[in-house]
Amino acid sequence: MSKKIVGIFTSKEQAERAAGQLRQEGFDREISLVRKGDEQNKQKDEGIMNMGTTDSVTDGAATGATWGALGGLALGAGALTVPGFGPLLAAGPIAAALSGAAAGGLGGALVDMGIPETESREYENEVKQGKTLIAVECGDNQVKKAKDILEKSGAERVKEH
Repeated sequence: MSKKIVGIFTSKEQAERAAGQLRQEGFDREISLVRKGDEQNKQKDEGIMNMGTTDSVTDGAATGATWGALGGLALGAGALTVPGFGPLLAAGPIAAALSGAAAGGLGGALVDMGIPETESREYENEVKQGKTLIAVECGDNQVKKAKDILEKSGAERVKEH
């Protein structure tokens, strides 16, 4: 059975290190990362998808050091504008979930990924406050490893769903 391990990071750098460490430990396509985008620089990001206004979907990686540190995750990374939320940077499976959850925003995308609605809204609020969310989908035998990496990388909170 698949589990979702979610970590919330105050520091963007700690989140990037955590994602890099997860990749080194064999996690790859299972890692989702989302953080609030920079309102002033959103036009500089490549492949912006304006949810609710157009159907254009990102085809490449968002620019900048944030995604450079994430290696293969950057292939699915993109800048999104979510109505009522503003710019988001997302990588991994959550980027696809966001593209299909225009009405529900980030919270709706997390619910679609199997995270309970109450907690999904809490995570959405934390991202709105500037924190970074990392979610790792893994089997029961990988839960401890994923949790340990997120905790040792500086997550302020790690939860299994």
